[in-house]
Amino acid sequence: MGRSYWFECSKCGYRAKVSGRADRGVSFAVQTIVCRDCKQLYDAVTRMKLSEEMRRRSNAGRVGFGDLSFSEKLPPTFQAALNRLTVTGEMKYEWIQFPLRCPAFGFHRAQPWNDPGKCPRCGVYLERTAVPYRLWD
Repeated sequence: MGRSYWFECSKCGYRAKVSGRADRGVSFAVQTIVCRDCKQLYDAVTRMKLSEEMRRRSNAGRVGFGDLSFSEKLPPTFQAALNRLTVTGEMKYEWIQFPLRCPAFGFHRAQPWNDPGKCPRCGVYLERTAVPYRLWD
């Protein structure tokens, strides 16, 4: 089960709800990234568990099921992966790997970010709440 925390900067007031590291749930995994262009922290989806049927559709092109749309190179957003309903009755699943990308704009410069880490806007270390904001997946 994954956990998201509030991270807050005491200098500039920047706040983000992210895991703060690589984290995983039952059906997908994330890595917190810092986007150098957006100057934001995001949880980027790095792995996702897909049924064989959905995997075949993704190999044929871009897959879209409601808010969840992705391709092999462009992963879904954290919120879309979180809202995805898993297919029941399927017995065979595969894990699909995604590169680290900014969820806002795929061409932005993104790199992994781990707690304790610096604020993407002003460079001061961010403070994490003691209690998780959200337990997911």
